[in-house]
Amino acid sequence: MVMEKLRAYTGADRLRDLIDDNSDLMMVAARFGISLGFGDKTVREVCAEDGVDESSFLAVCNLMDNRPYSIEVSLTSLMRYLRTAHSYFLEFLLPSIRRKLLLAVSGLPIDDVLMQLLKFFDDYCNEVRRHMEHENNSIFSYVDRLLEGGDGGEFRIADYSVGHTSMTEKLDELKEVFIRHYHVMNNLLLVSALNDIIDCNADLCSHCEIEDRLFMPAVERLEKDMKLKERDAMPEEEKDDESDSLLESMTEREKDILRCVACGMQNKEIAEKLFISINTVTTYRRNISAKLNIHSAAGLTVFAILHRLVDINDIDPHL
Repeated sequence: MVMEKLRAYTGADRLRDLIDDNSDLMMVAARFGISLGFGDKTVREVCAEDGVDESSFLAVCNLMDNRPYSIEVSLTSLMRYLRTAHSYFLEFLLPSIRRKLLLAVSGLPIDDVLMQLLKFFDDYCNEVRRHMEHENNSIFSYVDRLLEGGDGGEFRIADYSVGHTSMTEKLDELKEVFIRHYHVMNNLLLVSALNDIIDCNADLCSHCEIEDRLFMPAVERLEKDMKLKERDAMPEEEKDDESDSLLESMTEREKDILRCVACGMQNKEIAEKLFISINTVTTYRRNISAKLNIHSAAGLTVFAILHRLVDINDIDPHL
């Protein structure tokens, strides 16, 4: 049986209906700064009252509820949402889980296994803090400079997106260790803490997906617009050198993948040849296309030939 595709939420829908469909959207509304007590008002009315960008709010809601979504978002509004989410994780959710874990084991013998588990959780929290503070202080600041019309330097969001992860693996490991190996009789508080860890994992996954599928594509589009403005302002003789500068801006790994694409290799074949994952290949290809503004394999092949990254004789004429 084929599942019917859900329609996208619109500004004419009542906000309470969105939350009735998916209770997680209550947290989305809070992170956007939407106040409770909105009654039967529509998304458009609530966003207007609370000064929230409607398109950005709907994009996040639709993405989180597996509905068709638009990447036409306000980066200013989306970064405010992401910063608020970071504060929620760092200042409330993770400390709350830690307090519950400590309370759950407070009456138990403190052995080496328990100490290692608590240290494992603390190390994880520090890792999340470093990750989110880097985004707050470096990534978002970079985007702020672009939005203000300033120079972003040599950095590009594609450089960051390649290694961007949801940071959920360690929480999964901690949960599994407690479930499989830490034998405690009738400790409902510990089970509650583990349930909070599972919910935290799901929240972090959704948060990462919003960054990957909404924030980073929007930044790439902004970078492209800035590049076009810079190019339009160039003297004609400098425009002739732009293609060479694009090649110089590529990393050696990007050139390796571009060669493979030009030779007709599929993502799985590229991953095997370069000893990387298919997901990494996909991310690199997306970043290469964004950097070169070339979105077809044929176009990438022509670029590779023109810049002597591959020999034309190595190209299969039937591709």
